[in-house]
Amino acid sequence: MMSVVGAQALIKPMQTSPSVSPGIQRRHTLPASEVRPLNTQDAISVFEIEREAFISVSGECPLHLDEVRHFLTLCPELSMGWFEEGRLVAFIIGSLWDQDRLATEALTLHKPRGSTVHIHVLAVHRTFRQQGKGPILMWRYLQYLRCLPNVRRAVLMCEDFLIPFYRKSGFKVLGRCAVTVANLTFTEMWYPISGHAYMRRNSEAIRFPQHPLTLPLAKTDEQVDL
Repeated sequence: MMSVVGAQALIKPMQTSPSVSPGIQRRHTLPASEVRPLNTQDAISVFEIEREAFISVSGECPLHLDEVRHFLTLCPELSMGWFEEGRLVAFIIGSLWDQDRLATEALTLHKPRGSTVHIHVLAVHRTFRQQGKGPILMWRYLQYLRCLPNVRRAVLMCEDFLIPFYRKSGFKVLGRCAVTVANLTFTEMWYPISGHAYMRRNSEAIRFPQHPLTLPLAKTDEQVDL
């Protein structure tokens, strides 16, 4: 398995509440907002958000519950969850892949010696959409990947109407994806993970953008906000 020493500095609670003197802080309170890797105890919350987000749109979930547990057992360090007062509001799940292009096996396999992170799913709880959380979480995830010494790029497959969304995050189109799910076809996109600019002692200085990001849907006036 890859080493993630030094990367954990990027996955720290976001300080969104006013500063309080340590002497009067209440104990056992949940942070207002935090980002951390997911674990198998988060699997049901993950699947509930994913099911609501995808079934109504495409009729298919990128990952079923047993697959969510599978990846959170094998490679939890390639997941990221955004929590508000202990409640999961957005997440990303990835795994390693060892080929230039995605194949059907990439949907279920984790290749520990691979240098490509396959991003299986990004989803936001319905209550927290239209707040820019999807683009912000993707931005933070991609910066985190820079700290993983063996990772060279990230790839994903998406339906065509989401291409503008991922382009705004820096992804480039590779072409039609060889993978199909039921009657759905996908475009494959990639993002270069070049250098390890953030692997340094002050890497905790990375912060979220100050303003929410919103992206136009192709052929509509609506906004994509995952």
